[in-house]
Amino acid sequence: MKQLKCIAVSLCILGACQTLPTSAEYVARGDGYFRDGKNEQALKAYNRAIALNPGNVSAYASRGTIHFFDGHYELAQEDFEHVLKANPTYEDIYSAYGSVLAARGDYKNALNVFDVAIRLNPRKPENFFSRAGVFFMLGQFDNAIADYSAVINLYPAADVYNARGATYLRMGKTDLAEQDFQTAKSEGMPATLSLYQQR
Repeated sequence: MKQLKCIAVSLCILGACQTLPTSAEYVARGDGYFRDGKNEQALKAYNRAIALNPGNVSAYASRGTIHFFDGHYELAQEDFEHVLKANPTYEDIYSAYGSVLAARGDYKNALNVFDVAIRLNPRKPENFFSRAGVFFMLGQFDNAIADYSAVINLYPAADVYNARGATYLRMGKTDLAEQDFQTAKSEGMPATLSLYQQR
């Protein structure tokens, strides 16, 4: 009888443990909240994922993304640096980290980070698009044009043509600017470059 009670208690404990969400499940929940625009709930889920497994770099990456979109750049930078320290080949974090550095006005280091992102994935248009924005902010318009053109070769979108057109305007090349602005209005042209475009 004692043995039967021990088995029953063990099964109850095992059953209770199996119903507790794992760190990965909290990341998945957080991702769902983020997609639904519920950043506060997403942040709580990512924090719980990290509490359960401090080695879960995906949780730090996702939490850093929430911090970035909420404008908490210092916190985003800390999370992205944590991810890169744990996994220096975590390709997608380089573009996110570069964006944080650019948002904080650290353009020189942002360029270095985007260079790494492009080396790791030269087929990801967002890396070029983000670096072009930094070149634009620095007044390095020829470099910005080259990167916007690289994006257009990979994934043409209206916002990219408009950005390149604005750069041509700054350079005094109004004819080229007008061509890009007109191309941006073309029928069937995707409106934006997806932040999550994977190539």
